[in-house]
Amino acid sequence: MTEYVCLTAVAAAGESEAAFKARLTAFWTHLLRTNPDQYERVYAEATRFGVDGGRATRQYLVEAGAAGAVTAELAAAGVEFVPVDPDDTYTKYEATSPDWFQLDH
Repeated sequence: MTEYVCLTAVAAAGESEAAFKARLTAFWTHLLRTNPDQYERVYAEATRFGVDGGRATRQYLVEAGAAGAVTAELAAAGVEFVPVDPDDTYTKYEATSPDWFQLDH
């Protein structure tokens, strides 16, 4: 069974949720166009933004084996993220609504 890890992207200090959302949309569109194989390994997205330390966050479930490549792409695009815990894994059955939605591939 495929294992997933939780990847949490974090807005820049002072960045609004709307601006962060637009930046994430641009990032995922770029990844889809330039590296579709890695994009397909992103299984689900949280349905709502979170807040950590006054900064907006967004969570994604990513195949454990793809987390390094996806976080490298995030870093290259200037998107901050919480370090991924490789020991904290999930199955796709834990990514259910109303908290998660599965990405179309």
